[in-house]
Amino acid sequence: MSMIRDLTAAVRPSLRHTLRKTPTTYTSYDPTRDHSASSAVVDCAVYRDGRRVDDRACLTPRGAMRQVRESGGFAWIGLHEPTEAEFAGIAAEFGLHPLAVEDAVHAHQRPKLERYDDTLFTVFKTIHYVEHAELTATSEVVETGEVMVFTGPDFVITVRHGGQGSLRNLRHRLQGEPELLAKGPSSVLHAIADHVVDGYIAVADAVELDIDQLEIDVFSPAAKGSTRGADTGRIYQLKREVLEFKRAVTPLLRPMQLLSERPMRLVDPDIQKYFRDVADHLARVQEQVLGFDELLNSILQANLAQATVAQNEDMRKITSWAAIVAVPTAVCGVYGMNFKYMPELEWKYGYPMVLGAIAVICFTIHRTLKRNGWL
Repeated sequence: MSMIRDLTAAVRPSLRHTLRKTPTTYTSYDPTRDHSASSAVVDCAVYRDGRRVDDRACLTPRGAMRQVRESGGFAWIGLHEPTEAEFAGIAAEFGLHPLAVEDAVHAHQRPKLERYDDTLFTVFKTIHYVEHAELTATSEVVETGEVMVFTGPDFVITVRHGGQGSLRNLRHRLQGEPELLAKGPSSVLHAIADHVVDGYIAVADAVELDIDQLEIDVFSPAAKGSTRGADTGRIYQLKREVLEFKRAVTPLLRPMQLLSERPMRLVDPDIQKYFRDVADHLARVQEQVLGFDELLNSILQANLAQATVAQNEDMRKITSWAAIVAVPTAVCGVYGMNFKYMPELEWKYGYPMVLGAIAVICFTIHRTLKRNGWL
């Protein structure tokens, strides 16, 4: 019996872990309750003919979808960092695929575009530039967040992770362009993609200024007296931030190209043309980011070469002074051996003559080394 109890105790944690990892909450939807109305919903609206429908029934995802099915248009639901339980009702109401729902709930996804039946699932990484007075070895240059977009025939669901990358201003701007919203959910998908890529452009320009300043600090004559280790730490920190930037930009290029080149039933043909412009801007940013990485590699190599040169100069100076000091050391060593019979010990001017010889030899060595650039 004790062996059975031990086996049960060992298995029970693994079972709890398995149950926790299994997205059972997506299938345990109770139709009698409105799970879709949760604290994670930051905005919910129905758009018909490009204009927002002012109806209290649209304040919940279920009410919005009911309005869409009865009168047409599309629903746009925005969520911020929903939990599995908070997203369960929306997933069931809109028939979202469990794999896409799991990716939307758990952040740190790679930018991508996937299709599940009649739904497009797109992941964007948002980038925010962190203002700083001076770049240090611990400065945070960019902050990342995520925006996941479910695009269906008559709905758009945006899931945002992170403290920045709000879509509130974007929604207000789109509501001022009813002719664009009238194109359907794909217009929202394009607006979000354009918004994210415009953020990349702004961050790239700011990071470029940081790299220019770092380059000036490393190569300026005033930097010769600075600590090379501090410059190396700043370069490594900026490289890490640029790497984070590259992880957001590079994987997104292929999805944007697919949206601009391949006809899709869920993307309006007029909107598809605009994705081409987004892809072009994204390609330009990608080139900038790759250039940043290569430039930082060159700056790092130059900084390490400068540090090596500085160490060589220090070693030459130490060696030069050691050669100068070796002369009096050798002479004093000879005359300090305390032998009774040594030449010049009885000379009247022996002591000043030896000191003068030492001074002349040391001066000659010093002048020769200084003329050769060792001192």
